[in-house]
Amino acid sequence: MQIANPIYDVVFKYLMEDGKIAKLMISSIIGENIEELVFLPQEFVSDVEKPNKNKKSKRNKADTLTVYRLDFSAKIKTDDGFKQVIIELQKAKFPTDIMRFRGYLGEQFSNKENFRKIKIGNKIRKTGLPIISIYFLGHKLEHTTASAIKISRQYNDLITGKIIETKESFIESLTIDSYVIQIPYLTDKRRNDLEILLSVFDQKNPVDADRHILNVKEEDFPEKYRSVIRKLQQANQDIEIKKRMKLEDGIIEELEDLEREIGNLEQENEQVKQENEQVKQENESLKNELKELRKLLKD
Repeated sequence: MQIANPIYDVVFKYLMEDGKIAKLMISSIIGENIEELVFLPQEFVSDVEKPNKNKKSKRNKADTLTVYRLDFSAKIKTDDGFKQVIIELQKAKFPTDIMRFRGYLGEQFSNKENFRKIKIGNKIRKTGLPIISIYFLGHKLEHTTASAIKISRQYNDLITGKIIETKESFIESLTIDSYVIQIPYLTDKRRNDLEILLSVFDQKNPVDADRHILNVKEEDFPEKYRSVIRKLQQANQDIEIKKRMKLEDGIIEELEDLEREIGNLEQENEQVKQENEQVKQENESLKNELKELRKLLKD
């Protein structure tokens, strides 16, 4: 079966805007039962537009877009009932996108809509909704080859060393759980259900030179996941999506050129910095010699 490559923002958006598929993907990653999943307001969704190469003005937002972001409000079923959380899902192409991740996370913390009312003592107070971040990375991390990583929080009593089981709204409002998916490490190994589901992102079986289309075997996926590959098959047949994938190729090519330019400039700056430091040391040495000579002449 041929499917559109979900590493492309336009395909990823097409896939995740299907509520049932978004719920399936997210609940499989975080390992929790999502009862209800709702898109947050549209202004929190990034998109891709064609940059105008003929304009000599500053780069617009589309020129610098490398992080694709979708935000959800989720109602999760727990042993004690339900909990409401914000789920921030981001997909990045370059290692340098980390500062954008931090910026988007800061927006979620400062957004006055992301709160709930709880009873503390005899008073009703506002507290921030817990935030869960999921990162799909198109690049490799430096030290680990794990394809799917969970970064979870644990309360520890620093005096007794015991784990504190009870959750506090104050702590939950200020700290987050995170999940990282390293797309380059999604290989032919399918060790559990999550790896089977995430294998739709495996880039090792392209059909075309542009890697717009991937080849998958439908029988490799259990029935509960086949809605995902069927949706991606539909995307592969959508002419508008194909056009926007080509557009993304042009934007990414520009971004890669920009990354190289920045890297070269940083290297040049570091070299100039080292040369300046060397000149400074030589000047200090000459000053000391001059000082000694003056002292000898004075004596």
